[in-house]
Amino acid sequence: MSIDLNDYTIIKEGEAEILMHAKNEVFFNKTQVNNRDMSIAVLRTFISRREQEHEAFISKRNKSAPRALDKNVSLSDVEEKPNDSDMNIEKSNEKGIEEKFNDDSCTTSEESVKIEGKVRGELKPPRVLEALSASGLRALRYAREVKGIGQVVALDNDKGAVETCQRNIKFNGSVACSKVESHLADARVYMLTHPNEFDVVDLDPYGSPSVFLDSAVQSVVDGGMLMCTATDMAVLCGGNGEVCYSKYGSYPLRGKYCHEMALRILLACIESHANRYKRYIVPVLSVQMDFYVRVFVRVYSSASAMKNTPLKLSYVYQCTGCDSFHLQPLGRTVSKNTSVRYLPGFAPVVPQECSDCGKKFNMGGPIWSAPIHDQDWVTNILADVKSMKGCYPAYERISAVLTTISEELPDVPLFLSLHNLCATLKCTSPSAVIFRSAVINAGYRISGTHVNPLGLKSDAPMDVIWDIMRCWIKNHPVKAQPVDQPGSVILAKEPVLQANFARAVASLSKAQAKKVARFLPNPERHWGPKLRAGRQITSKHISLLGEEAVNGCLNDQDSERDAKRQKTEKSNDADAIAES
Repeated sequence: MSIDLNDYTIIKEGEAEILMHAKNEVFFNKTQVNNRDMSIAVLRTFISRREQEHEAFISKRNKSAPRALDKNVSLSDVEEKPNDSDMNIEKSNEKGIEEKFNDDSCTTSEESVKIEGKVRGELKPPRVLEALSASGLRALRYAREVKGIGQVVALDNDKGAVETCQRNIKFNGSVACSKVESHLADARVYMLTHPNEFDVVDLDPYGSPSVFLDSAVQSVVDGGMLMCTATDMAVLCGGNGEVCYSKYGSYPLRGKYCHEMALRILLACIESHANRYKRYIVPVLSVQMDFYVRVFVRVYSSASAMKNTPLKLSYVYQCTGCDSFHLQPLGRTVSKNTSVRYLPGFAPVVPQECSDCGKKFNMGGPIWSAPIHDQDWVTNILADVKSMKGCYPAYERISAVLTTISEELPDVPLFLSLHNLCATLKCTSPSAVIFRSAVINAGYRISGTHVNPLGLKSDAPMDVIWDIMRCWIKNHPVKAQPVDQPGSVILAKEPVLQANFARAVASLSKAQAKKVARFLPNPERHWGPKLRAGRQITSKHISLLGEEAVNGCLNDQDSERDAKRQKTEKSNDADAIAES
């Protein structure tokens, strides 16, 4: 079918180009270039790691094969030599034994060749499933930009989206046509009917991914990668706690760390779905950017390793008066000799009232409290991104995010806000360098977080944090506050720890010392979520799309309406003339 290019806008991103109609028929969001670039960077590292793991597996097999052969030879040498009677018997049956031996040796050699061929066979290129493709831009970029990728299957349950995707596949030439295929299908049904088939499954829905997770964890091969985006941040960050619980099985809290908690709620939900099929996840990268969270996890099958899941999950107790929070692990282990017992976690970790300010606690979770990044992966991804700077349209943004992630404390869940601590005490805020130095001088670790420029991760307990603030206020006095205020209760206690505010060497991260940009502003106005495909654009969408874009769409709609009206009037006039 011929295409009139005047009706379409050509959008180029990376090496892929797509045709987008002026109407809002198929969803496309320019803002998600950060998401797509990050996914390509992770996919490149995954393919490289996959090849390394395969080579290591082959090497291990090749080393173990000679050992097994030596063991068989030594066992045959140990056998006793036959006596004369045995020799006579052997001579009488020599022919039969020779035939049997020959048969066995043939079978063994055939089996060994089969096994060796299976092990030494070339690793097939990874198959990728983009479960919700829309225009197909992501699938096209995977096919054209990621070296060593195999087939990319793009799904959508909207007929218009599939037609657009197929049109874009043809528009991108032979490489796209040979690697990308588009299907009209419900992603949930398709993934359920193709279990253990895809090396990579990419979920990027408009809203919550919760309805796709059960089928997605079944569709990934053992050791494969699941990429998942959630854009329903109002739900995940505590705006509707009951809705979050119904979708993700966790109750959110509205603290400054709510965006990191959103990441950890999503990871806990994926782990829950994987556990139902004797599988578990290992996060390699978890990112909060723009208006969404994005996680990259590897999915493995192991009934024994799955037992460790309760050790990776925790409930969160958040004080209603101050910024103190505490984590309650779901499970624990007891080791005796070589055996390990899995038991419920000890509780409660907090009293009924906060020991710092005397207020009650809110409880949220469970959340993923194990590391959310693999620092080795992050280092490799960042190095790959820097070496291929020109291949990433959003290079500045994703390199800044990855740099900040590489400096995070991996084993510290959630974070504190220095400004919130000072707001509780009604005091002037120390600089981040001074506060970091005090924590380091007290013998604890501290780092920033990619989620919030003002966030600080530390393994220091809350009583140490408050002691540092008490010592700060002794040098920077505050006005007297009502006695029942949380800040007054905290300051009424004398500090046990005498803080040392001398500048520590590690008070600045390497990126800060080199003045590397870590938190960049949005490149343009209205950089955020866009309207769902198929909805009519009206004046109320100015905050999402911008006044110029909305006015342009409204003018187009008016001109279309006038053209239809004129066409109708002409046809009515022609009918009237024909009748007369």
